[in-house]
Amino acid sequence: MDDTLPIHLTINGHPRQGHCEPRKLLVDFLREDLGLTGTHVGCEHGICGACTVLVNGEAARSCLMLAVQADGAELTTVEGLATAGRLHPLQEAFREHHALQCGFCTPGMLLTALDLLRTNPRPTEEEIRHGLSAVLCRCTGYQGIVAAVAAAARVLDRPR
Repeated sequence: MDDTLPIHLTINGHPRQGHCEPRKLLVDFLREDLGLTGTHVGCEHGICGACTVLVNGEAARSCLMLAVQADGAELTTVEGLATAGRLHPLQEAFREHHALQCGFCTPGMLLTALDLLRTNPRPTEEEIRHGLSAVLCRCTGYQGIVAAVAAAARVLDRPR
């Protein structure tokens, strides 16, 4: 007897589908079933933020969410930030401001920052620090990360 359930999602703008057990976590479905390994598995308790993805535009911990809960949702993972071979302004700012070292927290940090800038396009330094406090980084000391998010906010807030 097959205990799996069908899942249909839009990930990074592309329709994707699969089958999984009802208890499978979204982070594991992304990594193991769909091959999207940019989403990292850290603490598996929702504390570190390394597994953060956007679900219907809002930051969510994929280690706390069952894959079946995402059925029908639109997801953005770190793989979906760059377009046409060009880094997203946040990724470019992280590169320019040396906002990463080991890179483990970076996918979650980028998506958390993107959600922050979606809701607050002109955050103060204090607001950036508060917004990013949901993602733990053990390497950088956060100064470069805060500077990168502030720089990206200036670029993203420009009229196009």
